[in-house]
Amino acid sequence: MKQISGSQSIVFQNAPYIVSAASVVGAKETQGPLGKLFDICAEDNLFGAQTWEEAESTMQKEACILAIGKARVRAEEIRYLYGGDLLRQGIATSMGVEALQIPMFGLYGACSTSGEALALSAMSAAAGYGKYMLAVTSSHFGSAEKEFRFPLGYASQRPLSAHWTVTGSGAFLVKAAEEPDAAGGGAETLSASEKPAAEPDEGDAATSQMSHVRIAGVTVGKIVDYGLKDSQNMGACMAPAAMDTIVRNFLDMGRTEEDYDRIITGDLGYVGQSILFDLVRGQGYDIRKKHLDCGMTIFDRETQDTHAGGSGCGCAAVTLASFILPKVESGEWKRVLFVPTGALMSTVSYNEGASVPGIAHGIVLEHR
Repeated sequence: MKQISGSQSIVFQNAPYIVSAASVVGAKETQGPLGKLFDICAEDNLFGAQTWEEAESTMQKEACILAIGKARVRAEEIRYLYGGDLLRQGIATSMGVEALQIPMFGLYGACSTSGEALALSAMSAAAGYGKYMLAVTSSHFGSAEKEFRFPLGYASQRPLSAHWTVTGSGAFLVKAAEEPDAAGGGAETLSASEKPAAEPDEGDAATSQMSHVRIAGVTVGKIVDYGLKDSQNMGACMAPAAMDTIVRNFLDMGRTEEDYDRIITGDLGYVGQSILFDLVRGQGYDIRKKHLDCGMTIFDRETQDTHAGGSGCGCAAVTLASFILPKVESGEWKRVLFVPTGALMSTVSYNEGASVPGIAHGIVLEHR
Protein backbone atom coordinates (compact mmCIF):
# COMPACT_ATOMS: atom_id res chain seq x y z
CA MET A 1 0.00 0.00 0.00
CA LYS A 2 1.30 3.39 -0.96
CA GLN A 3 1.34 5.59 2.13
CA ILE A 4 4.23 7.96 1.47
CA SER A 5 2.90 11.37 0.46
CA GLY A 6 5.22 14.07 -0.84
CA SER A 7 8.63 14.59 0.68
CA GLN A 8 7.85 14.50 4.42
CA SER A 9 4.36 13.09 4.96
CA ILE A 10 2.53 9.81 5.41
CA VAL A 11 -1.17 9.27 4.73
CA PHE A 12 -2.19 6.05 6.44
CA GLN A 13 -4.19 3.65 4.32
CA ASN A 14 -5.46 1.97 7.48
CA ALA A 15 -5.35 4.79 9.98
CA PRO A 16 -4.91 4.09 13.70
CA TYR A 17 -7.16 5.65 16.33
CA ILE A 18 -6.63 7.55 19.55
CA VAL A 19 -8.91 5.58 21.87
CA SER A 20 -8.17 7.40 25.12
CA ALA A 21 -6.36 10.42 26.46
CA ALA A 22 -5.56 11.78 29.91
CA SER A 23 -4.40 15.12 31.27
CA VAL A 24 -2.77 15.96 34.61
CA VAL A 25 -1.98 19.58 35.47
CA GLY A 26 -0.81 21.86 38.23
CA ALA A 27 -2.49 24.66 40.14
CA LYS A 28 -1.92 27.53 37.68
CA GLU A 29 -3.27 25.53 34.76
CA THR A 30 -6.36 24.66 36.81
CA GLN A 31 -7.09 28.38 37.15
CA GLY A 32 -6.96 28.94 33.38
CA PRO A 33 -9.72 28.80 30.74
CA LEU A 34 -9.47 25.00 30.39
CA GLY A 35 -9.37 24.30 34.12
CA LYS A 36 -12.61 22.33 34.24
CA LEU A 37 -11.62 20.07 31.35
CA PHE A 38 -8.50 18.44 32.79
CA ASP A 39 -8.69 14.98 34.35
CA ILE A 40 -6.50 15.60 37.39
CA CYS A 41 -5.85 19.05 38.83
CA ALA A 42 -3.37 19.35 41.66
CA GLU A 43 -3.47 22.02 44.34
CA ASP A 44 0.15 21.24 45.19
CA ASN A 45 2.60 21.41 42.27
CA LEU A 46 4.85 18.92 44.07
CA PHE A 47 2.16 16.24 43.72
CA GLY A 48 3.19 14.90 47.11
CA ALA A 49 6.83 14.46 46.03
CA GLN A 50 10.01 15.95 47.48
CA THR A 51 11.44 17.52 44.30
CA TRP A 52 10.13 19.12 41.12
CA GLU A 53 11.62 16.29 39.07
CA GLU A 54 9.83 13.64 41.13
CA ALA A 55 6.64 15.64 40.78
CA GLU A 56 6.94 15.59 37.00
CA SER A 57 7.51 11.84 37.03
CA THR A 58 4.40 11.45 39.17
CA MET A 59 2.37 13.42 36.64
CA GLN A 60 3.54 11.16 33.82
CA LYS A 61 2.74 8.00 35.73
CA GLU A 62 -0.73 9.22 36.65
CA ALA A 63 -1.47 10.32 33.08
CA CYS A 64 -0.40 6.94 31.69
CA ILE A 65 -2.37 4.96 34.22
CA LEU A 66 -5.47 7.06 33.61
CA ALA A 67 -5.26 6.77 29.81
CA ILE A 68 -4.79 3.01 30.06
CA GLY A 69 -7.67 2.72 32.50
CA LYS A 70 -10.04 4.74 30.33
CA ALA A 71 -9.48 2.31 27.46
CA ARG A 72 -9.94 -0.68 29.78
CA VAL A 73 -6.75 -2.38 28.67
CA ARG A 74 -3.82 -3.74 30.65
CA ALA A 75 -0.31 -2.32 30.51
CA GLU A 76 0.86 -5.74 29.28
CA GLU A 77 -1.23 -5.28 26.12
CA ILE A 78 0.67 -2.14 25.10
CA ARG A 79 3.48 -2.96 22.72
CA TYR A 80 5.58 0.21 22.93
CA LEU A 81 5.64 3.47 24.85
CA TYR A 82 6.97 6.66 23.27
CA GLY A 83 7.66 9.35 25.84
CA GLY A 84 9.75 12.39 26.59
CA ASP A 85 10.20 15.55 28.61
CA LEU A 86 12.50 18.58 28.84
CA LEU A 87 15.00 17.27 31.37
CA ARG A 88 18.46 15.87 30.77
CA GLN A 89 18.46 12.20 29.84
CA GLY A 90 14.66 12.27 29.96
CA ILE A 91 14.61 11.46 33.66
CA ALA A 92 11.01 12.53 34.22
CA THR A 93 9.86 9.96 31.67
CA SER A 94 12.17 7.10 32.60
CA MET A 95 11.37 7.40 36.29
CA GLY A 96 7.69 8.08 35.69
CA VAL A 97 6.88 5.09 33.48
CA GLU A 98 9.28 2.63 35.07
CA ALA A 99 6.54 0.95 37.11
CA LEU A 100 4.48 0.21 33.99
CA GLN A 101 7.22 -2.00 32.50
CA ILE A 102 6.22 -1.21 28.91
CA PRO A 103 9.01 -1.37 26.30
CA MET A 104 9.82 2.28 25.69
CA PHE A 105 11.55 4.74 23.42
CA GLY A 106 12.74 7.92 25.13
CA LEU A 107 12.25 11.00 22.96
CA TYR A 108 13.45 14.58 22.93
CA GLY A 109 11.79 17.06 20.66
CA ALA A 110 11.52 19.88 23.20
CA CYS A 111 7.97 21.22 23.20
CA SER A 112 7.16 19.28 20.00
CA THR A 113 7.57 15.94 21.79
CA SER A 114 3.85 15.18 21.95
CA GLY A 115 3.71 15.37 18.15
CA GLU A 116 6.81 13.23 17.80
CA ALA A 117 5.40 10.61 20.18
CA LEU A 118 2.02 10.53 18.42
CA ALA A 119 3.64 10.28 14.99
CA LEU A 120 5.82 7.34 16.00
CA SER A 121 2.93 5.64 17.81
CA ALA A 122 0.70 5.97 14.75
CA MET A 123 3.43 4.79 12.38
CA SER A 124 4.15 1.73 14.55
CA ALA A 125 0.48 0.83 14.92
CA ALA A 126 -0.24 1.30 11.20
CA ALA A 127 2.78 -0.83 10.31
CA GLY A 128 1.47 -3.73 12.38
CA TYR A 129 4.10 -3.65 15.11
CA GLY A 130 1.46 -3.90 17.83
CA LYS A 131 -2.18 -3.29 18.63
CA TYR A 132 -1.65 -0.57 21.23
CA MET A 133 0.97 2.19 21.54
CA LEU A 134 1.20 4.73 24.34
CA ALA A 135 2.41 8.30 23.77
CA VAL A 136 3.18 10.50 26.78
CA THR A 137 5.02 13.69 27.55
CA SER A 138 5.29 16.23 30.35
CA SER A 139 6.81 19.46 31.58
CA HIS A 140 6.93 21.19 34.94
CA PHE A 141 7.51 24.87 35.61
CA GLY A 142 9.82 24.18 38.55
CA SER A 143 12.00 21.55 36.87
CA ALA A 144 12.21 23.48 33.58
CA GLU A 145 13.30 26.69 35.30
CA LYS A 146 16.11 24.76 37.01
CA GLU A 147 17.11 23.11 33.74
CA PHE A 148 17.08 26.10 31.40
CA ARG A 149 17.03 29.34 33.34
CA PHE A 150 17.52 30.13 37.02
CA PRO A 151 16.52 28.64 40.37
CA LEU A 152 13.06 29.90 41.29
CA GLY A 153 14.44 31.70 44.35
CA TYR A 154 16.61 33.86 42.07
CA ALA A 155 13.48 35.85 41.14
CA SER A 156 14.83 37.01 37.79
CA GLN A 157 12.65 39.38 35.77
CA ARG A 158 10.97 37.78 32.78
CA PRO A 159 10.77 39.71 29.48
CA LEU A 160 7.35 40.11 27.85
CA SER A 161 8.40 37.72 25.08
CA ALA A 162 9.01 34.90 27.59
CA HIS A 163 6.71 31.91 27.98
CA TRP A 164 5.44 30.22 31.12
CA THR A 165 6.27 26.51 31.21
CA VAL A 166 3.11 24.47 31.70
CA THR A 167 3.02 22.05 34.61
CA GLY A 168 1.23 19.14 33.02
CA SER A 169 1.37 15.72 31.42
CA GLY A 170 -0.71 14.28 28.61
CA ALA A 171 -0.94 10.60 27.64
CA PHE A 172 -2.61 9.06 24.58
CA LEU A 173 -3.41 5.44 23.79
CA VAL A 174 -3.17 4.73 20.06
CA LYS A 175 -4.85 1.62 18.68
CA ALA A 176 -4.27 -0.02 15.31
CA ALA A 177 -7.29 -0.14 13.02
CA GLU A 178 -8.72 -3.65 12.85
CA GLU A 179 -10.32 -3.33 9.43
CA PRO A 180 -9.24 -1.35 6.34
CA ASP A 181 -10.95 2.02 6.08
CA ALA A 182 -13.67 2.02 3.45
CA ALA A 183 -12.45 5.34 2.13
CA GLY A 184 -8.91 4.09 1.85
CA GLY A 185 -7.46 6.81 4.03
CA GLY A 186 -7.10 9.14 1.08
CA ALA A 187 -6.09 12.74 1.37
CA GLU A 188 -9.53 14.11 0.49
CA THR A 189 -12.02 11.77 2.18
CA LEU A 190 -13.48 14.55 4.34
CA SER A 191 -14.39 18.19 3.79
CA ALA A 192 -13.78 20.60 6.63
CA SER A 193 -16.28 23.20 7.77
CA GLU A 194 -15.46 26.87 7.66
CA LYS A 195 -16.66 27.94 11.08
CA PRO A 196 -14.91 30.90 12.71
CA ALA A 197 -12.32 30.03 15.33
CA ALA A 198 -14.01 29.14 18.64
CA GLU A 199 -13.05 30.03 22.15
CA PRO A 200 -12.64 27.25 24.75
CA ASP A 201 -15.98 26.02 26.05
CA GLU A 202 -15.97 24.94 29.68
CA GLY A 203 -18.72 22.45 28.88
CA ASP A 204 -16.60 20.41 26.49
CA ALA A 205 -15.60 17.78 29.03
CA ALA A 206 -13.58 14.84 27.73
CA THR A 207 -15.36 11.51 27.48
CA SER A 208 -13.87 8.45 29.12
CA GLN A 209 -13.46 6.55 25.87
CA MET A 210 -13.09 7.68 22.27
CA SER A 211 -13.76 5.81 19.08
CA HIS A 212 -14.03 8.46 16.38
CA VAL A 213 -10.62 10.15 16.38
CA ARG A 214 -8.17 8.74 13.92
CA ILE A 215 -4.64 9.80 13.07
CA ALA A 216 -5.09 10.04 9.32
CA GLY A 217 -1.55 11.15 8.54
CA VAL A 218 1.62 12.82 9.76
CA THR A 219 4.07 15.38 8.43
CA VAL A 220 7.45 14.93 10.08
CA GLY A 221 9.24 18.22 10.62
CA LYS A 222 12.76 19.33 9.75
CA ILE A 223 15.20 21.39 11.76
CA VAL A 224 14.65 25.03 10.82
CA ASP A 225 17.09 27.67 12.07
CA TYR A 226 16.77 31.36 11.24
CA GLY A 227 19.76 32.22 13.44
CA LEU A 228 17.82 33.65 16.40
CA LYS A 229 19.62 33.40 19.74
CA ASP A 230 17.12 34.77 22.25
CA SER A 231 16.04 31.83 24.40
CA GLN A 232 13.52 34.11 26.11
CA ASN A 233 11.67 34.53 22.82
CA MET A 234 10.93 30.95 21.88
CA GLY A 235 7.88 31.91 19.83
CA ALA A 236 10.09 33.70 17.32
CA CYS A 237 12.54 30.77 17.28
CA MET A 238 9.81 28.18 16.65
CA ALA A 239 7.57 30.05 14.21
CA PRO A 240 9.72 29.31 11.12
CA ALA A 241 9.58 25.57 11.86
CA ALA A 242 5.82 25.73 12.31
CA MET A 243 5.47 27.52 8.98
CA ASP A 244 7.70 24.98 7.25
CA THR A 245 5.71 22.00 8.51
CA ILE A 246 2.29 23.55 7.85
CA VAL A 247 3.17 24.54 4.29
CA ARG A 248 4.83 21.17 3.67
CA ASN A 249 1.67 19.42 4.87
CA PHE A 250 -0.39 21.46 2.39
CA LEU A 251 1.97 20.61 -0.47
CA ASP A 252 2.45 16.94 0.41
CA MET A 253 -1.27 16.26 0.85
CA GLY A 254 -2.62 18.58 -1.84
CA ARG A 255 -4.49 20.77 0.61
CA THR A 256 -4.90 24.36 1.72
CA GLU A 257 -5.97 25.95 4.97
CA GLU A 258 -9.60 25.57 3.86
CA ASP A 259 -9.34 21.78 4.19
CA TYR A 260 -8.93 22.02 7.96
CA ASP A 261 -11.35 23.11 10.65
CA ARG A 262 -8.41 24.15 12.79
CA ILE A 263 -4.65 24.46 12.37
CA ILE A 264 -3.29 24.23 15.91
CA THR A 265 0.26 25.02 16.95
CA GLY A 266 1.78 23.96 20.24
CA ASP A 267 3.17 26.99 22.01
CA LEU A 268 4.13 29.82 19.73
CA GLY A 269 2.32 32.25 21.98
CA TYR A 270 1.30 35.78 21.06
CA VAL A 271 4.69 36.76 19.63
CA GLY A 272 5.16 33.58 17.62
CA GLN A 273 1.63 33.60 16.25
CA SER A 274 2.10 37.00 14.64
CA ILE A 275 5.36 35.87 13.06
CA LEU A 276 3.77 32.63 11.85
CA PHE A 277 0.96 34.49 10.11
CA ASP A 278 3.46 36.66 8.24
CA LEU A 279 5.65 33.70 7.24
CA VAL A 280 2.72 31.60 6.01
CA ARG A 281 1.28 34.54 4.12
CA GLY A 282 4.61 34.84 2.36
CA GLN A 283 4.07 31.30 1.05
CA GLY A 284 0.66 32.17 -0.36
CA TYR A 285 -1.63 30.96 2.46
CA ASP A 286 -3.69 32.72 5.11
CA ILE A 287 -4.38 30.67 8.25
CA ARG A 288 -5.56 33.47 10.54
CA LYS A 289 -9.21 32.33 10.66
CA LYS A 290 -8.23 28.70 11.20
CA HIS A 291 -5.40 29.07 13.71
CA LEU A 292 -5.39 28.25 17.39
CA ASP A 293 -2.33 28.07 19.64
CA CYS A 294 -2.23 25.88 22.74
CA GLY A 295 0.05 28.30 24.55
CA MET A 296 -2.47 31.08 24.04
CA THR A 297 -5.42 28.87 24.99
CA ILE A 298 -4.29 27.29 28.25
CA PHE A 299 -3.75 30.53 30.20
CA ASP A 300 -5.72 33.77 30.53
CA ARG A 301 -3.40 36.53 29.36
CA GLU A 302 -5.23 39.23 31.29
CA THR A 303 -5.38 37.57 34.70
CA GLN A 304 -2.55 35.03 34.87
CA ASP A 305 0.55 37.07 34.02
CA THR A 306 2.11 34.51 31.68
CA HIS A 307 3.41 37.10 29.19
CA ALA A 308 3.66 35.48 25.74
CA GLY A 309 1.69 32.37 26.77
CA GLY A 310 2.32 28.78 27.79
CA SER A 311 5.06 26.42 26.63
CA GLY A 312 6.69 23.13 27.54
CA CYS A 313 6.09 19.53 26.50
CA GLY A 314 2.95 19.46 28.60
CA CYS A 315 1.36 22.52 27.00
CA ALA A 316 0.26 21.02 23.68
CA ALA A 317 -0.28 17.58 25.24
CA VAL A 318 -2.79 18.56 27.91
CA THR A 319 -4.59 20.97 25.57
CA LEU A 320 -4.93 18.20 23.01
CA ALA A 321 -6.19 15.70 25.58
CA SER A 322 -8.66 17.99 27.32
CA PHE A 323 -9.92 20.42 24.68
CA ILE A 324 -9.00 19.46 21.10
CA LEU A 325 -9.75 15.72 21.03
CA PRO A 326 -13.29 16.10 22.45
CA LYS A 327 -14.04 18.56 19.63
CA VAL A 328 -12.88 16.01 17.05
CA GLU A 329 -14.56 13.10 18.82
CA SER A 330 -17.92 14.89 18.80
CA GLY A 331 -17.58 15.80 15.13
CA GLU A 332 -17.62 19.55 15.78
CA TRP A 333 -14.21 19.62 14.12
CA LYS A 334 -13.95 17.13 11.25
CA ARG A 335 -10.28 17.56 10.47
CA VAL A 336 -7.52 19.23 12.49
CA LEU A 337 -3.83 19.77 11.78
CA PHE A 338 -2.08 19.57 15.16
CA VAL A 339 1.44 21.02 15.01
CA PRO A 340 3.40 20.98 18.31
CA THR A 341 6.49 23.17 18.10
CA GLY A 342 9.86 22.83 19.82
CA ALA A 343 12.87 25.08 20.46
CA LEU A 344 15.90 22.79 20.40
CA MET A 345 18.20 24.47 22.88
CA SER A 346 20.17 23.50 25.96
CA THR A 347 22.12 25.34 28.61
CA VAL A 348 25.32 24.29 26.83
CA SER A 349 24.29 25.61 23.41
CA TYR A 350 22.99 28.84 24.93
CA ASN A 351 26.15 29.48 26.93
CA GLU A 352 28.25 28.83 23.83
CA GLY A 353 26.32 31.46 21.88
CA ALA A 354 24.59 29.07 19.50
CA SER A 355 21.30 29.91 17.82
CA VAL A 356 18.02 28.23 18.78
CA PRO A 357 16.75 25.98 15.98
CA GLY A 358 13.13 24.88 15.89
CA ILE A 359 11.18 21.83 14.84
CA ALA A 360 7.48 21.08 14.41
CA HIS A 361 5.62 17.86 13.68
CA GLY A 362 2.21 17.77 12.02
CA ILE A 363 -0.49 15.28 13.06
CA VAL A 364 -3.67 15.09 10.99
CA LEU A 365 -6.62 14.22 13.23
CA GLU A 366 -9.96 13.31 11.66
CA HIS A 367 -13.40 12.47 12.90
CA ARG A 368 -14.52 9.10 11.53
